[in-house]
Amino acid sequence: MTETQPARPRVTEVEQHGIDTIPASHRHSRPLDLFRIQFGGANTFATVILGTFPVILGLSLWQAVAATVAGVVVGALILMPMGLFGPLTGTNNAVSSGAHFGVRGRVVGSFLSLLTAIAFYSISVWVSGDAVVGALVRLAGVDDSDLLRGVVYAVLGAIVIVVVIYGYAFMLLVNKVVVVGNTLLILLGALAYSGKLDLGYNPGPDAYALGTFWPTFVLSALIVMGNPISFGAFLGDWSRYIPAATKPVRLLGATLFAQLATLVPFLFGVFTATLVAGEADYIVALINASPAWYAVLLIVVAFLGGLSTGITSLYGTGLDFSSVFPRLNRVQASLCIGSLAFVFILVGRLAFDLMASVNAFIGAIVICTTPWMIIMTIGYVVRRAHYRPADLQVFNQGQRGGAYWFHHGVNWRGMAAWIPSAIAGLLFANYPPLIEGPFRNVAGGVDISLLVSIGTAAVAYVCLIVVFPEPRYVFGPDGPRGVPSTDGPMPEIVDDHTASRYRVRAAATE
Repeated sequence: MTETQPARPRVTEVEQHGIDTIPASHRHSRPLDLFRIQFGGANTFATVILGTFPVILGLSLWQAVAATVAGVVVGALILMPMGLFGPLTGTNNAVSSGAHFGVRGRVVGSFLSLLTAIAFYSISVWVSGDAVVGALVRLAGVDDSDLLRGVVYAVLGAIVIVVVIYGYAFMLLVNKVVVVGNTLLILLGALAYSGKLDLGYNPGPDAYALGTFWPTFVLSALIVMGNPISFGAFLGDWSRYIPAATKPVRLLGATLFAQLATLVPFLFGVFTATLVAGEADYIVALINASPAWYAVLLIVVAFLGGLSTGITSLYGTGLDFSSVFPRLNRVQASLCIGSLAFVFILVGRLAFDLMASVNAFIGAIVICTTPWMIIMTIGYVVRRAHYRPADLQVFNQGQRGGAYWFHHGVNWRGMAAWIPSAIAGLLFANYPPLIEGPFRNVAGGVDISLLVSIGTAAVAYVCLIVVFPEPRYVFGPDGPRGVPSTDGPMPEIVDDHTASRYRVRAAATE
């Protein structure tokens, strides 16, 4: 007899789960849903903007295409394992990382999710709002102004927060619509711009932003890579609703194909950037260069895309910070983070250079998140995919002890590998003008920050868990894979009376 698929909650039903372990009876999602949310969350104008960077930085059309494909593929390969944790632990990736960083040390993942959420929520509202304003200026004849942009940003941002409050089921519905709707609308661009595209576009070697080809090519690929890498802290938010027995290959495939599908909006950005090369405002210039009928459709693309990217970014951070700050439930945490991000939108868009801000945030995300993902992946392999869901919730429930308590709640092995790898990456980074590390020119101007951060994290973490073995009880019944372990009793789980009284109260009433 086959198992009955758990019923999905209504989209208008406010999600009740926080970062607690999702029970098997509520695991109503499939790998296809993981594909839809990833692709829908990236099938937007925010991704289109990232696709314009290779051309803006001075690459020819086909050089830009090559840099874009390279960035998406490499980023997808690094990202793929991050969808494996949610079904096993029943919680998000930040909490799951407690298995390798300690139940308190997992706040590293919370910080990374906050950084990513603010960046991509802001980018989505910025670019979607600008597209709507640009279309209104052309089609309705209204005057562009900071006030108009602020109002549009506020409307888009508020709608995103409302959807986030309803939760996972509503978010899944939005992304289902965006996967189909925005893909069709973007592909119509081939008809709208037919005859206008210059397939031989090449501004020449003097246009390279970093002086020569390879440094500019690598920078372009790294900026594109920031999009798949940005999903690393969030995949568990959605995969936790997938049954634990799901085959890993299906989860890996869902992530790989979702990221490859993002080449649709990326390449739209690459090709259309050549139409408006040299213009100060890509979005407004593109709308002015579009046929009137497609300018109207771009409003729809911008609106749907802004919702999708903003929702997928903000949902996970509100979810996670409701556990870091126990005074706040998921809804309250989402409102706080959304309000903070909206202030950042106004200040960043109206007072600073948008492209420089995006460049810097993408650089920080790639450099800091990638080594965290590498440590998580290595940990998954040596632990043979064995995790104790209840022990991961110790910190969230105002308790102490369990398999992942390590040293006062922190696994210093993971922390000692991540901190120097992130610092080393920043020292070698070259994301001008805001992030320019002192060693950025050691490879002839080619940015090797990603290689440095990945290599440092992998070597340091493997060496640490070999020289300083982890306790035998963190591994499964088959023991560790390829690394030693030590014997010893597992700390008993008890209430932590030094924790917030809100956590203790929550633990006492469960």
